[in-house]
Amino acid sequence: MTDPFGFLRTPRRSVPARPADERLGDWCEVHAGQTSLPLVSEQANRCMDCGIPFCHAGCPLGNLIPEWNAYAAHGDWRAASDRLHATNNFPEFTGRLCPAPCEDACVLAINADPVTIKNVEQAIADQAWAHGYTAPAPPGRPSGKTVAVIGSGPAGLAAAQQLQRAGHDVVVFERADRVGGLLRYGIPAFKMEKSHLDRRVQQLRDEGTVFRTDADVGGRIDAAGLRATHDAVIVAVGATERRELPVPGRGLRGIHQAMDYLTEANRVAQGDLAVPGVNAEGHHVVIVGGGDTGSDCLGTALRQRARSVVQLDINPEPGPTRSAAQPWPLYPKVYRVSHAHEEARGRDGVDPRAFSSATVHFLGDAGGRVRAVRLTAVERVERHSLPGTERVIEAGLVLLALGFTGPERACPLGEQLGLVRDERGNFARSADFAALGPPGRVPEGVFVAGDAGRGQSLVVWAIAEGRSAAAAADRYLTGRTALHAPVRAQDGPLLRAAEGGAW
Repeated sequence: MTDPFGFLRTPRRSVPARPADERLGDWCEVHAGQTSLPLVSEQANRCMDCGIPFCHAGCPLGNLIPEWNAYAAHGDWRAASDRLHATNNFPEFTGRLCPAPCEDACVLAINADPVTIKNVEQAIADQAWAHGYTAPAPPGRPSGKTVAVIGSGPAGLAAAQQLQRAGHDVVVFERADRVGGLLRYGIPAFKMEKSHLDRRVQQLRDEGTVFRTDADVGGRIDAAGLRATHDAVIVAVGATERRELPVPGRGLRGIHQAMDYLTEANRVAQGDLAVPGVNAEGHHVVIVGGGDTGSDCLGTALRQRARSVVQLDINPEPGPTRSAAQPWPLYPKVYRVSHAHEEARGRDGVDPRAFSSATVHFLGDAGGRVRAVRLTAVERVERHSLPGTERVIEAGLVLLALGFTGPERACPLGEQLGLVRDERGNFARSADFAALGPPGRVPEGVFVAGDAGRGQSLVVWAIAEGRSAAAAADRYLTGRTALHAPVRAQDGPLLRAAEGGAW
């Protein structure tokens, strides 16, 4: 067990990031080479091994956090890895990308600083790879059943690995040229280097999973035909329908969707392009959207040597502590500083965010290119414009990071499989992840996982849903399942709150 007095004797200390000015000179991870195992073990020793570990409920995967904290505290990285991988297929992803709702649900967070759970998780995952604790685990006995997984993001990869290890023959179909979905092209390398993704994909291949890239299911590949040739189908295509901003001047050149911008930057980092088609270098950049994608655009623009960057957030500036409306152990909306915000402060000396700001007009030059953005302040609740608060800021590049509204409407995949959409525009499904069709029609053997059914969410949710959908598919194929299913599609209020604060 951990030190029963560790939380009293040891203050919280996070693993330090590399200096901001150093990070801006490369595309390496923020914490590259910065993991200190003695520090991580010391911090894991702060875990109280609570009688009721609320961190479990704060984590969509139900990670066994006190157990692997205890092993990490004693430097037993193999045992820690075993407990971590028991509930999480890809802890090196979540250890880098998850906003850690488990930490806000830590019992210590009631009146003190929580355990650095995210740092401990990443250290365990990295030690597992460094010491060979992640050997492929091919199935012992094939089931003779075949499963098609559509989409190779975190939900699709998690579902594929679970089903392959259960003995089914799994083929993953990805319409892009590389496997990974959002992890490949939506997440900048300074948050997660692609080598972590590549070695997991190779692990899946070594276990028997087959990957087919440039495979546009619903387009060149008929989804109904795919269902007819497989015993089950997992739909994990994500939520890629981008939210638009229909204000005057939207058609000007120099205004781009954030995901197009991030994809090109990632393609440059992977050697596909010499320079990105959309480049922030030398421009005054305005990012419309205060969430995680906007922060990723900020860090990317800074590395491309933008002249200046402003990130607009229509929401009011949160307070430094949780409000009474978001009591422990819910994930609170509080003022948070991402590594990109820290880099902008270090470079320009100011927080790049403008809160309670709404875009009302894009202004262009004589050549039809954006030159400025007209803003207005909005009031806190209804977000109505406040008279007399309009101002204009210079802009040579505008990035729209406004989120997503479900699977792409133009893709006929849903129609080909007989799927319907719910009131939010996602593919409708039962509590057990089975796809729903029109009244009187059930698309048998089709399951929906991740953002395609949940809506835009977190990587940790995608993995949890992939695992749960895999368990449902396994039960459909064999009549029972031993696969771990951490969540149902209709989960409780604590877990819903855990996803509400995408940073």
